[in-house]
This record gives sequence, C-alpha cells and structure tokens, in this order.
Amino acid sequence: MTLTVPAFQKKLANAPSFVVPVFAAIVAFLTYSCMYAFRKPFTSATFAGITAFGISYKILLVVAQLIGYTLSKFLGIKLIAEMKTHRRAISIIGLIVFSWVALLFFGFVPAPYNIIFLFLNGLPLGLIWGLVFSYLEGRKATEFMGAVLTVSFIFSSGMVKSVGKWLVVDIHLSEFWMPFFTGLIFILPIILFVFLLEQIPPPTREDIELRTERLPMTAQQRKDFVTSFLPGIILLVITYIGLSIIRDFRDSFAADIWKEAGFEKSPSIFTTTEIPTSIIVLVMMSFLILVKDNFKALVINHIMVVAGFGIAILSTFLYSAGMITAVPWMIFNGLGLYMGYVPFNCMMFERMIASFKRPANVGFLMYIADSFGYLGSIGVLFYKEFGQHNISWIRFFSLMIYLVCATGIVFTIFSQLYFNRKKHLTS
Repeated sequence: MTLTVPAFQKKLANAPSFVVPVFAAIVAFLTYSCMYAFRKPFTSATFAGITAFGISYKILLVVAQLIGYTLSKFLGIKLIAEMKTHRRAISIIGLIVFSWVALLFFGFVPAPYNIIFLFLNGLPLGLIWGLVFSYLEGRKATEFMGAVLTVSFIFSSGMVKSVGKWLVVDIHLSEFWMPFFTGLIFILPIILFVFLLEQIPPPTREDIELRTERLPMTAQQRKDFVTSFLPGIILLVITYIGLSIIRDFRDSFAADIWKEAGFEKSPSIFTTTEIPTSIIVLVMMSFLILVKDNFKALVINHIMVVAGFGIAILSTFLYSAGMITAVPWMIFNGLGLYMGYVPFNCMMFERMIASFKRPANVGFLMYIADSFGYLGSIGVLFYKEFGQHNISWIRFFSLMIYLVCATGIVFTIFSQLYFNRKKHLTS
C-alpha cells in the first residue's frame, strides 16, 4: 500500500536542497514522538502500594512491556532488514493501532490480570523505529535528519509522561485508563504524519554516491556482513547494551527518581529537564552533516560517546557529593547518556556502512544492538527487584551510571582501534 501523492513528492524533489531534509526530519520527529504516546505514558504513574505475586506491580508492567518490545527487536533483525518500501506506511499504522487496542484492554481488565496487555502493547512498537528511519538513511543529510528523529527519544518521553501525569493529576483519570486516553490524543496525528512520511522523495543519485544505496538485505548478505565485521560489531553491541540498560531504566523510572527527589506533584518536571538535553544533543549531532569523510565521522562518533560517558560520571559524582541538586544532575546525566545513545541510533552504523561500502542497511545493525540491549534491560529490572529491592531508585541509578559508563569508555576505545585497523587493511 502506498500513500504517496506524486505531485507533492515531485515538488519536494525539485525544491531547494535543504527542503527535503528539513521536511523529512520534522515529519520523522513528529511520527516517532507520537509513537511514545502509546509506549511510555504508563511510566508516569507510580501505581503506589500495588503488588502482584509478591513483586512491585509497576516493575511487572515495565518488564511485561519490555519483553514484548525486546521480542519485536529480535523479529526486526529479519523483518526490518527485508522490509519493502511500499509496505512501510501501512505497517506503521497497523502496529500502532494494535498497541492502542492493547491499552484499551489494559484499562478494562483488572490488575494484575491486565499485565499481559502491556506485553501485547510493547510487541509491535519495537518495529516502529526501523520503519521510520528507513525513510531517512543513506542520504548526505542523514545525520541531521537522524539527530532530529533521535532527539524525539528524549523530548517525547518527557512530553507524553507530562501528558499522562496531567490526565491523572488534573483530569482525575485513573492510572489504568490514562495510557489509553493518552493514545487517543495522538492517534489521528500519527496517521497524518505517516501519510507525510510517504511524501519524502527517494535518495538522489548524489546521496547514493556519498552513502551507498540502501536496499533490503537477503539472509546471505546479513551473514556476510556480520562475518566481515564481527569483532567491531561485538564491541559496539556490548557498549550499546550498557547504554540501553541505563537509558531505559532512567526513562521508565524517572517518576520514581523524581518522587525520591521531592518532585512527585510536578508534571512539568519531565519536560523541564529533557528539553535542554534535546536541544544540546540535536545541535551537536547536526554538525556531523558537515563532515563529508565517512570514516572521520565514524571516529567523531566514537569520541562523542566517550565524552558522553564522562559527563554522566562527573555529574553523578557532583550530585552524590551534594555539589549540585537533582534538576541539573538529571539534565547532565541525560545529556551524557544521550551523547552516547543518539550516535548509535542513527550515525554510528550509518557512517560504518558508508565507510566500508558494503551492502547493508542501518535497520539490520540497529536491531541486532537493540534486541540485546533491551534483553539486558529486562535482566537489570529483575536484579533490582530481587537482588537490590531495598536500595533507593536514586542510589541504584547512580551506581549503574558509574559501572556502565566506566566500562563503556573502555569498549568504545577498543571499538575505534578495531575500525582503524580494519580501514587500514581495506584501503
């Protein structure tokens, strides 16, 4: 199914060169921002005092959704790598509607039996990123467009949690119905934005020359690519697992962290801390569009990841020492973590493919990393619940930052050394 309006697409293609990247970036940002309204609003609730099977009810909800989301990431290694362009739009809409219907049943069915519907809600949503990013990859302006898209991870999570908190605090909806009604607010906008995604013209000849053509990958092509770059892929995936764990924990339990910090009744706190981070990361990532040399850009991505780890460690030390308060700490640890997380979600693999000019697409590599990243997140949630149940959210999060960021610096350095050697051998 295609929703393309040929006349409008042709006008875009013939417009000044900056129009398509700006249009595509904004529409991709808005589409993925709306997706968060179906995934994250329930995390703004604390479900205080509710347990099931001797376990925190909220932990079970987060884990259930995360299991579904992780399963879709493993499925995406094949599905996204092989996705044909004419099936993208209808796939996005169908997946979103499925997840929204699951939220309807989450509201209807009493706890704890409604936990299964958070699993079903997460099951389709893990495929959305790959579908949206496929409209953007393989272009000379992919860094800019990808940075705008990825900033939606930061901004939108805070935004939909603020909407969810508003529905509970000011509109007095129950925490169980709040996720469905948050989705109701965003269902028509996301359909509109998917329609607009379809209007993006395909990559130009210049795009293909600069970044290589991105096509669906066969099973043999996927095997050959992994075999050729296995050590580098392992190093990057391990680094990304750590980033995914800590970023997802921060995202899912921000309400609990803020509650401990004394901001329980402040819906705006989510966006207050995430907007500055979004702007800073967007500006930093967008400058990579100026770097034409693909391998040099790959090196810069590695440097940014290391710098981000350093910022997260430093800000956490300052907060633990009482030198800064909770708000700047959350801003700066968010900045540091997203300086690592954002490059992986559009630039690192984009420039890796372009540097070595091998048949591949970003979705394939990203879904390998994501699947193991979210699997790690599930493991950490179980460890927190069963191994460190009595430790505070802030303390547990701080310890994770120290551990993940210190090891991440080491693995990122080894990754760059590997790709330096690989480039030297292939030159």
